[in-house]
Amino acid sequence: MTQTFDVIIVGAGMVGAALANGLGRAGLTVALLDRQEPAAFDPAREPDLRVSAISAGSEAYLERLGVWSRIRSMRAVPYRRLSVWDAASHPLSRLLPSGIARTTFEAVPLGRDHLGHIVENRITQRALWDQAGECARVERMTTDNIVSAVSDDAQVTVTLDDGRILHAELLVGADGAQSRVRQLAGIGTTRDQYAQQALVASVRYTGPQQDITWQAFHPSGPRAFLPLHSDGEHSWASLVWYDDPARLAALKQLPDRDFLAAVTGAFPADLPPLTAVAGRASFPLARQHAKRYSADRIALVGDAAHTINPLAGQGVNLGFQDAEVLQQELVEARRAGLPIATPALLARYERRRRPANRRMMLAMDLFYHAFSNRLPPVHLARNLGLALANHLPFAKHQVARYAMGIDDTLPPFLQQLVDQAPRPAFLK
Repeated sequence: MTQTFDVIIVGAGMVGAALANGLGRAGLTVALLDRQEPAAFDPAREPDLRVSAISAGSEAYLERLGVWSRIRSMRAVPYRRLSVWDAASHPLSRLLPSGIARTTFEAVPLGRDHLGHIVENRITQRALWDQAGECARVERMTTDNIVSAVSDDAQVTVTLDDGRILHAELLVGADGAQSRVRQLAGIGTTRDQYAQQALVASVRYTGPQQDITWQAFHPSGPRAFLPLHSDGEHSWASLVWYDDPARLAALKQLPDRDFLAAVTGAFPADLPPLTAVAGRASFPLARQHAKRYSADRIALVGDAAHTINPLAGQGVNLGFQDAEVLQQELVEARRAGLPIATPALLARYERRRRPANRRMMLAMDLFYHAFSNRLPPVHLARNLGLALANHLPFAKHQVARYAMGIDDTLPPFLQQLVDQAPRPAFLK
């Protein structure tokens, strides 16, 4: 069977499905491909291990796609405060007043009801998949693999493993860090592996649903708390523990009771009393950047184009920004009666997105290394930096607005730090 579309999107995760909805609503015909459709939402099911901090900017994009209310009708927990502090113990800490190395961002001073929402990935994926199914211009398909993708002057031809052949003006790879589309396009990457890994656990705790997410930084890496839903009887949270792979491997092998005891002993006192763990898993941390975002009639978005340290939960938000910018470029070209896969258009998409993604990647990398450093002068400097941030509301609000996706440029003082920092090879 042969079918023709305007755009083929491989990967129906959050970013790919968002792009499919945006293009379909604008009148373009879209084939949305994935190995299988997302699992149906079950409100009685324990929370997904994979969660994302959806920024206010991403919420606005999902609202424009008509899908945010669908997500909210399932499960999405607002966070109104975000707290960050240095938990490393060092003799120099005694030189500073207690609690000075902690800064808290709040929604109210920004004139906002919340800073963002914590949402389980499978909920966002399911909502976007269902929304796409209601759009007559989007056809959802499941396939195990793409055999080939061949471009010529008129179109790109995609052959699936079941023999189906799809034609389109543009093929979009939204199929993750190990992108098959990127491989078929011959686009290389630069990649650097962090020494640490991250362990994620879904836990139940005593007390009401919290409205704060926090990260305490230790020399071995941050330990974070992200609030999830409450079913009236129990409240849930996602915990993230960065550490040496061997230590995390040992933690994963512990019985539930011993694991909860280890977490309680290692996490800050801000952690509420834990009563159960629903699941835990660890994964490696890496930063990766595609050398190009396009080739011939192929474009990359989201993790297929870039992955960053998940330190501040910005990965999916950067992906949504990719999707929205590419959507804008394609829709404007179609409305002007122009081809939607010209080299000039795809180059413009990359010019709009690569610098922003690179800035965020470098900012997260600087933050990661600054808080992992055990040198006394660095320890004192970061404590003073957090203290200063807490006493400069204007600067703190600028950082918050950037992290929320409300402003798309780094605050001047942070941009200066980024500009002066040495560039790692993967960002050059």
